[in-house]
Amino acid sequence: MSTPASLPLIEDVLVAAPLRPWELVVWDDPVNLMSYVTRVFRTYFGYSDHQATRLMLAVHNDGHAIVATGPRETMEVHAQAMHDYGLWATVRAATP
Repeated sequence: MSTPASLPLIEDVLVAAPLRPWELVVWDDPVNLMSYVTRVFRTYFGYSDHQATRLMLAVHNDGHAIVATGPRETMEVHAQAMHDYGLWATVRAATP
């Protein structure tokens, strides 16, 4: 069966949306010690002591730090884990 020339083919209409990266942002808080935040970053994300300390200092000095990027669902899982550790974290779309 042929399709009318005015109708597009299904293959022409369906286009995969590009994967949009998301960021996990950890925010500074007045409760958690810097050593604790560093330990969470080391144990949960597997960051080296140097990288975990650098991120913790960004959280402390700048008020927040992007500690991970990836698919939205993964970043939401990480945010829940940070909440379970007592850290304040949010997920946001990465800026292009």
